[in-house]
Amino acid sequence: MPKAYAYTRHGGPETETFVDVERPSPGPGQVLVAVCAAGVNPVDWKLRTGLRRPGDTGEPSFPVVFGSEVAGVVEEVGEGVTGFTAGDAVFGNTVSGGYAEYALLPAAVTAHLPAELSFTAAAVLPVAAATAYDGVRQLGLAAGATLLVTGAGGGVGVATVQIARAFGLRVVGTASEGKKDFVEELGAVHIASGPDLVARVRAAVPQGVDGVYDLVGGDVLEEAATLPADRSKVISAAARQEVERLGGAPVRRARTAAVLDEVARLVVRGDLAPHVTRTFPLERADEALRVVEEGHARGKVVIEVGA
Repeated sequence: MPKAYAYTRHGGPETETFVDVERPSPGPGQVLVAVCAAGVNPVDWKLRTGLRRPGDTGEPSFPVVFGSEVAGVVEEVGEGVTGFTAGDAVFGNTVSGGYAEYALLPAAVTAHLPAELSFTAAAVLPVAAATAYDGVRQLGLAAGATLLVTGAGGGVGVATVQIARAFGLRVVGTASEGKKDFVEELGAVHIASGPDLVARVRAAVPQGVDGVYDLVGGDVLEEAATLPADRSKVISAAARQEVERLGGAPVRRARTAAVLDEVARLVVRGDLAPHVTRTFPLERADEALRVVEEGHARGKVVIEVGA
């Protein structure tokens, strides 16, 4: 039977295990994919602890397979699906979890893999890169404007800096001192994390910032929100209620194949580097998740399942 890495209840790493699962069958509007690579994201372990995402209702049916983004090869398509056929190389978000040999994807959030991209590179685009893209588009800042990205050294932050630069924005990014060189290599002005953020930003960019893309929340968001003259140009992917209270808005996710096509084009053009820094085979999925959960990842981590 196909293998998958799952959690059997809410809790810590002790709830994780490898499981044998039935080969899924695609329902209406779904695509069954033989997984070649799966991205590893902080949301994976956060869901294991019991995180509830907007729109979640009821309790999950355990065991729950980890993973929300994959790249692979279409095995079968469900009723009503057009544009995909068996043998197509694709990438997208998952319905049934991605740390597995097979995964179900909604056709509406599945895109064809450009010939120039590897499965490994494409597997990290549907979550972090697409979130970054959605937020930058939502802000709608004109070319030449200055954007502050809090948490610029993380997965979404790295993509946000690059995408904003591709849109012609000047970027200022907060990150730890250990990530200073990395953030600057991406083309952003580095601002050290910590208290008195406003003073450091104003010293670095005396002309001020026109927008904030927050990926941290808490006190960092509270300070950063005071910087733009227009609070509607403050968005957060980390703190929905906080940012609304401050006059901004949460990042609105498009969750469409069109966005995946766009971020893939940015990679092909050289404007967006996926920054995959570590890969693990499926049988070491636990190690891959620990790297991300313990905060040791610099760049993206991928589980490689098949060729």
